[in-house]
Amino acid sequence: MIYLDWFTFPDEEVEFDFFMRQKRTCYDSFYPFQILSRHHFRRIDFAPVTILYGGNGTGKTTAINVIAEKLGLDRDSAFNRSNFFWDYLERCDFEARVPLPGESRIITSDDVFDYMLNIRSMNEGIDRKKESLFEEYLDAKYSHFQMRSLDDYEKLKKVNKARSKTQSRFVRSELMDTIREYSKRRKCVFCIFRKRLQSRHYFCWMSRKTVCLLSDSRSWCVFIEDSVRFYGCQFVISTHSPFVLSMKGAKIYDLDEDPVDVKHWTELENIKAYYKFFKKHEHEFHFDNEGGRRWNT
Repeated sequence: MIYLDWFTFPDEEVEFDFFMRQKRTCYDSFYPFQILSRHHFRRIDFAPVTILYGGNGTGKTTAINVIAEKLGLDRDSAFNRSNFFWDYLERCDFEARVPLPGESRIITSDDVFDYMLNIRSMNEGIDRKKESLFEEYLDAKYSHFQMRSLDDYEKLKKVNKARSKTQSRFVRSELMDTIREYSKRRKCVFCIFRKRLQSRHYFCWMSRKTVCLLSDSRSWCVFIEDSVRFYGCQFVISTHSPFVLSMKGAKIYDLDEDPVDVKHWTELENIKAYYKFFKKHEHEFHFDNEGGRRWNT
């Protein structure tokens, strides 16, 4: 499903005209002006999965933030906007085939880190609570409690609960344990997406660092492909991951090129570097008769 059809950024001529109108000369930077125009990045024509590829400083994050703000996408974490950010947005344009779903959003590495920190904070509180519950369990189970009035009813329930359960079951019943599971599996991005993908239609932007946080890029690719195929989602991703770049049907913009160009994933420079590296060390990989991999030590 394609919601956003195309998006355009101001070219060098438009930017020059803007600078000529400025009377303020106290600024060292006009960010985001002069970032995307350096490589003549004028227009994006989107596919169900569109990938922005390029080295640091080529403008991938800038492009994502500009488009997300122009479209009014939801975001959890704030980002730094310059004094000229809104001037730049006014000179951008886009066309959507159909209205973007209301749940559309941008997800960045900051969102994932904030999520992880919140989980860590909750887990620290859970650990402290566990220690007190261990003592509470022992006091309740081996106490010589006698109910004397209705005011003791809650304590009676706790005593009966402690005497009917093991220590571990008693503690688990008093705590939230699902948060701990997410933290252990290091799948915070998947947790965020499962929480966000409530509807069958979705439009999402992801930064490069967010994709790098995933522990299993191949599983992530399957997730994206299934979301596009079965739920009508559209993704725009910034990444260097060869697994993500190799997704079938993904449209890749190479921001290292001047002008920026659409390429097949095998034409990208870092993919060629990977290929040459592994080709050079091919003799160090060994396989047994059944096709199993053995490492040469």
